[in-house]
Amino acid sequence: MLDLDNTLVDRDAAFRAAVQAFLTEHGLPGTELTWVMTVDAGGYTPRHDVAAAMADRYGALVPTCAIGALLDNGAADRVVLANSSREALSRAQAEGWACVVVTNGRIAQQEAKIRNTGLDRLVQGWVISEGVGHKKPRPEIFHAAAEAVGVSLSRAWVIGDSPHADIAGAHALGLRSVWVSAGQPWTQDSYQPTHMADDVASAISYAVTAPG
Repeated sequence: MLDLDNTLVDRDAAFRAAVQAFLTEHGLPGTELTWVMTVDAGGYTPRHDVAAAMADRYGALVPTCAIGALLDNGAADRVVLANSSREALSRAQAEGWACVVVTNGRIAQQEAKIRNTGLDRLVQGWVISEGVGHKKPRPEIFHAAAEAVGVSLSRAWVIGDSPHADIAGAHALGLRSVWVSAGQPWTQDSYQPTHMADDVASAISYAVTAPG
């Protein structure tokens, strides 16, 4: 079970590029990039809150429809899947693993990322929180992911970048996990991932070759 944003794809880099283009298009200073990225908080701030904050800050300078387009399509239009990740998914599939994307977010936006990157041809399924009515780390979304590909959770791995959403979710269900650290230190005391990896390709490779 694989997280999407900032695990399989670099959502923050894609959103940053979209914001830079947005600021240029509307004649806003480049220094606003830091403010927008802070408000967005890696996609964890609810969309309507980000939209409201931007509308309040920019007022008549930017049409609300332009803000909506940025938040709905900006990252989805720019995300890419690294070749190393593509190869790791293909190897996992060849070795008999079922790979399923488990992501929080809205269906339209998250499915656009999955299809735009070709992930729809590399995984066996996906579940999106809006579609199942539960967000990670709730156990229901992980159960829905297993049901989507017709497998048991008993031997599942959870791979993701979020200690709270991904690793805590796996821990609560007694599942093995790999934290995609991107070089950051682990700071949680109450639970630990089974393994840590710098990137998702390494995480996938570890999971599919681990004993048991």
